[in-house]
Amino acid sequence: MDWCHYRFRTVWDLTASPDAVFAVLERAEEYPRWWPQVREATRIDDRTGTLRFRSLLPYELVVTVGQARRDAAAGVLEAAMTGDMDGWARWTVRPHGTGTRAVYEQEVEVRKALVRRFAVPGRPVFIANHALMMRAGRRGLAAALAV
Repeated sequence: MDWCHYRFRTVWDLTASPDAVFAVLERAEEYPRWWPQVREATRIDDRTGTLRFRSLLPYELVVTVGQARRDAAAGVLEAAMTGDMDGWARWTVRPHGTGTRAVYEQEVEVRKALVRRFAVPGRPVFIANHALMMRAGRRGLAAALAV
């Protein structure tokens, strides 16, 4: 097993319409406004930017994100990531009941030396840290959509 390889899947059920959810999620440069653990988002060009994350644990991850797919009709946003994590992330936004189900999937290899050094003993803590970040993101997005 590669202890630095992570695969995540998180489901957010939201009361807003799929179009509204997609519109917020496609503007990654605005994530810091509603997602506390996304500390900085900087646009490089129309398809690329950098993101800086920090959750509960005392380290940051910085990645360059490149748009791989943006398909509003299919409700899919996908990006390739390089830097402290190499891999991909994808949002899939679909109607669900009277609202929306947003599914976040991510597969990455962590490259940051500090995280790699503690890969085996720290893995459960890193996974919990990610879960806390995702929970806060869902709350932030729901609040942003309610405005």
